[in-house]
Amino acid sequence: MKHYAGLDVSIKETSVCVIDGAGQVVREVKVPTEPEAILAVLVDEAFAIERIGLEAGPLSQWLYSALADAGLPVICVETRHMKAALSAQVNKSDRNDARGIAHMMRVGLYRPVHVKTLASQKRRMLLTSRTLLQAKAIDIESDLRGTLRNFGLKVGMVSVAKFEPRIRELVADHPDLATITEPLLIARRVLREQLGVLHRLLLAAVRHDEVCRRLMTTPGVGPVVALTFRATVDVPARFASSKAVGAVFGLTPRRHQSGEIDRMGGISKCGDAMMRTMLFEAAQSMLTRTIKWSWLKAWGMKIARRRGMRRAIVAVARRMAVVMHRMWVDGTEFRWTNSATAAA
Repeated sequence: MKHYAGLDVSIKETSVCVIDGAGQVVREVKVPTEPEAILAVLVDEAFAIERIGLEAGPLSQWLYSALADAGLPVICVETRHMKAALSAQVNKSDRNDARGIAHMMRVGLYRPVHVKTLASQKRRMLLTSRTLLQAKAIDIESDLRGTLRNFGLKVGMVSVAKFEPRIRELVADHPDLATITEPLLIARRVLREQLGVLHRLLLAAVRHDEVCRRLMTTPGVGPVVALTFRATVDVPARFASSKAVGAVFGLTPRRHQSGEIDRMGGISKCGDAMMRTMLFEAAQSMLTRTIKWSWLKAWGMKIARRRGMRRAIVAVARRMAVVMHRMWVDGTEFRWTNSATAAA
C-alpha cells in the first residue's frame, strides 16, 4: 500500500505524520529539525512512500535537498495555498498541520513550488546582503539629515562621497553635536565600504556569467537586475511558457468575477518582491532615461500616452520579464527592431 507523509517544520522540532492510501494514520512523531532525525522516521521498509509534503519556509531548502538526496519523493508546497487549506481545521497544532499536509499529499490537493539550486541561493544571498547594507547606510544618512535640520543645519544636495565632509562642516561649531554624529559617521563609512566590497563581488559574478551578460543587452537592465533575474528564475525550463513569468512575479492584474460583477484590479504583487521592484526600476529607466529607441520603448510610450506613465512602466516591466526569459531560453540577445516582438 502507498504511503504519504506531511512535515510541519519549526526551528527546533518537526512534526511528522505518515498515512496510508486509505487516510489512516500510520505514524505520528515529533523529532528535532535535523535531516538525520527526519530520515530516521521516513526511511522504513514498512513504508512505500509516494509523496512527502514540506511547506515552503526558511528551512525548507535545506531539508528538501537532504531528503531529495536520500532518494525520497519530497515536494515543497506553496505556503498561501497550504494555509488556506489548513484553515478549515477547528484546532490548529503542529500535529494537526502535519496530518493535514499528509492528507493533501494523498488527494493531490497542493501546489508545488520550485526549490532553487545552491548556486542561485548564493546569488540571492549576495543580492539581499548588498541591499541590506545599502538600506542601513541610507537610513543613517536620512536620520542625520532630519536631526540636524532641527538645529537649523541643512545638509542639502550632496553626493555620497561628499556627505561626511558636509556633516563635519555643519557641526564644526557645535562640539556637542559633533560628538553625537561621530559614531554615526563611522558606522556609515564602514557600511559604505563593505557595500562596495559586495558590489564588486556582484559585478565579478555578472562579468563571468554568460546569461547575465546576455540579459544586460536589454535596455534598462544593468548588473543588479540581470543577476536578480538569474537568481530568481534559476531554471528557465520550469516555466511552460515565457508569458507565465509575468504572473509568477506578480505583475498581472487581479480579477474579481461573481455573477454580473467582473472587475479588474491592480497587479497581484504575488511572488518575489525584489524581482518585481527590479523589473519596475528597469522599465522606468528604459522609458525615461534610455536614449536609444527600441520596439519595446515605442510600445511602452504608446501605452503611456493612452493610460499614463505608471501603467506603462508596469506593462513594460511585465513584458520585459517575458522577453528576458525568452532570450535566456533561446540563447539570443535583445533585438532592437520590431522583428523581436515574436518573443512577447
